[in-house]
This record gives sequence, C-alpha cells and structure tokens, in this order.
Amino acid sequence: MTVNEYNDCVNQFSDGVYRFVLKHIKCADRASDVVQDAFLKMWEKVETINFEKAKSYLFTAAHHTLVDEVRKTQIHQRFVTAQPMENDYENTSYSDVYEVLNKAMEHLPVDQKTVLMLRDYEGYSYDEIAEITGLNESQVKVYIFRARTFLKTYLVRIENLV
Repeated sequence: MTVNEYNDCVNQFSDGVYRFVLKHIKCADRASDVVQDAFLKMWEKVETINFEKAKSYLFTAAHHTLVDEVRKTQIHQRFVTAQPMENDYENTSYSDVYEVLNKAMEHLPVDQKTVLMLRDYEGYSYDEIAEITGLNESQVKVYIFRARTFLKTYLVRIENLV
C-alpha cells in the first residue's frame, strides 16, 4: 500500500472504526486512542497490506485493541450467554427506541456485541466477521443469534413495563 492509499484509508474508514469502538466502550477519548492504535498498527505494516484488504485489517486491528482495552479495565466478560439483570429497568423511563436498544446492548458480552455490530451496523458478511474477529463462521452465526435472542427478550420485557 502506498502512502496516498494509507491516507485514503484514514479519510474513508476512520469514522466507521471510531463509531464501532465508541459503541463498545462509551468513552470518546478511549475510543480515539483505540482507533489511533489501529491506524498505527496499519502504518507499521503499510508495505505488506493490500489496499483492497485495508478496511478489514483496520477493523481487525481495532477489534483486537478494543479487546485488550476492555481486559485492562476489568470489563471483559467470558463467552457466556447474557442474562437480563433483575430490576435493571424497573424505575427507568425511556424516551426512544434507540436509547432502549443501547441500554440492552450494554448487557451483551463483548464478543456477541462485536459480531452483532459488525453485521448489523457495518454490514459485514459472516466470513468477513470471522476474519476480523478470529472466530470461525459458525461461531459468528451463533454469537449473532444469541445476541439477537437476548435483545429480543430484553426489549419485550421493557415494552411490557412501559
């Protein structure tokens, strides 16, 4: 990849990678640091990366850096099926669906949240998500299914209370 192609990557993909990371860690400064680290990793290997694979490489680097960041702050959860927390939304009033969905997404394990966001927010295919996350395609499908099932259950319960 040339320097101009690298600069094109920064212009084209930095916002998408930032949104992806920010959705996970909810801190703009930490999200900026993770995105910067991902671009730094890409710059260090700029001569070996094919321009057509640059977006995938960036999301992969951001994903790995994000996981490391989450582990550092003791937020990382194991590969478990998420369970709604009791009385979590009992005295809460929600004003819009986006807010409710974001609240529900906070309860997903990191890996389920990652694959769901890559699929539904960024539009990646199952095999691209598998390449980015290092999971196999079957695991990706299972995590997406579990995440969607959890969200469906969570959202239905909230609708019953509202």
